[in-house]
Amino acid sequence: MACEVGIGVIGMGWMGTLHSRSYRLVADRYSDAGIRPRLIVCADEVESRAIDGRERFGFERHAQDWRDVLADPNVDVVSVTTPNDRHVEMIQAAVAAKKHVWCEKPVGRSPDETRIIKRAADEAGVMSFVGYCYRWAPLVQYARQFIRDGGLGKLTHYRGSFFCGYGTDPRSVLSWRFQRETAGLGTMGDLLSHVVDMAHNIVGPVRSIVGNSETFIRQRPLASVGEGTHFTTRDEGPKGDVTNEDYVGALVRFEDGAHGTFEACRVIAGPQTRMAFEVHGTNGSISWDFEAMNELRMALSADGRSVREYRRVLSGPEFPDHARFNPGPGVGLGYDDLKVIECHRFLSSVVAGTLGEPSLRQAVDVADVLDAIQRSWESGGWQDVGRH
Repeated sequence: MACEVGIGVIGMGWMGTLHSRSYRLVADRYSDAGIRPRLIVCADEVESRAIDGRERFGFERHAQDWRDVLADPNVDVVSVTTPNDRHVEMIQAAVAAKKHVWCEKPVGRSPDETRIIKRAADEAGVMSFVGYCYRWAPLVQYARQFIRDGGLGKLTHYRGSFFCGYGTDPRSVLSWRFQRETAGLGTMGDLLSHVVDMAHNIVGPVRSIVGNSETFIRQRPLASVGEGTHFTTRDEGPKGDVTNEDYVGALVRFEDGAHGTFEACRVIAGPQTRMAFEVHGTNGSISWDFEAMNELRMALSADGRSVREYRRVLSGPEFPDHARFNPGPGVGLGYDDLKVIECHRFLSSVVAGTLGEPSLRQAVDVADVLDAIQRSWESGGWQDVGRH
């Protein structure tokens, strides 16, 4: 018998619509899982977006006040897809109402806010999930297991990066992502959090780190509330100050002895969404880039001899989750499909009553690394990563 799960979504911008679409698709792509999301209510303080969400995705009703979502007894799980400054209040209220939570990253504006949110969820005993969606590319899932099974031997070094040029144009508006009061951290929270989570996913915990940062474009045109996205541009009108960082780089030492680098930038020319990693071990190397997410490059040595060339591996139905979307080798998946996989993992954890990954616990692991990077900005030297 199918298990019905009542859904509420708070924040109906781009990410809220993507969560809503994923809830609708998960019953189709994972029809054998026996999970049936029921879209109860979507909320946005901009009424037109709430109405559009209800009509597009088939929610039973809409609301402007996010508290209406939490007050509905038919809502079992809540997606929180608002700007970061609302997360603490909303998630604390959601878990107090015994709602399971799927939250987009960065969970808090700061590492401390992320820890506060995680403690609230732990005390409430609810399930949580965090939108580190790049984990779910079928070839990333395969690479992770291959490495954990010893396929690369002892890991020696890792390079993780996220170069996303959404802010390269100085006409890009001063959306909430560029403002410390609303977003908290800038590129570090928005992009480097993905880099750190992927490193944890592939290699394991970070022991110590040292980093730097820069804001290259210090003023941007003011944005209109409730209109556009962080890709919107404006040629005229008043400008405001950018109050968080455009760029972050770091040197890394992992717990298992591997070394590496992290780097992220939102104002870089050329790359569009280059979320990538390259990992090396004593038996070879694997690299992956989201801009070609259905390809994996592997250079392996079974006998310990040097390997000079990569071979290209294409995603296909033999890799995790790929066949849920199409049966053909080399027929690629896209970003939205990763969110459907993520949605299924979240709802499966809710139905099973077992905390899955990445949950708020993994978000705190990321926050601990970001905290150490910030401390290195102040000290100018290496910082050990704390554990909370």
